[in-house]
Amino acid sequence: MMLYPAMNKLTEHVPNRYMMVNVVARRARQIAEEAEKNEEHLEEKPVTMAINEVAEGKFDASTINTHIDEN
Repeated sequence: MMLYPAMNKLTEHVPNRYMMVNVVARRARQIAEEAEKNEEHLEEKPVTMAINEVAEGKFDASTINTHIDEN
């Protein structure tokens, strides 16, 4: 299965694949937590939504905190 949107579209907003994984994973967690808190049903998986948001330029390495707090 191919990644859509293409990796070159994503790397316009995030400089490398390692950071891409961090940004997408963190944003996906945020989406999932917000949906659970608001008792919403998501039409797409949180990771898919996060990838699309990065491709649209809504999030990049400077706009999202990629540090994971250990509780």
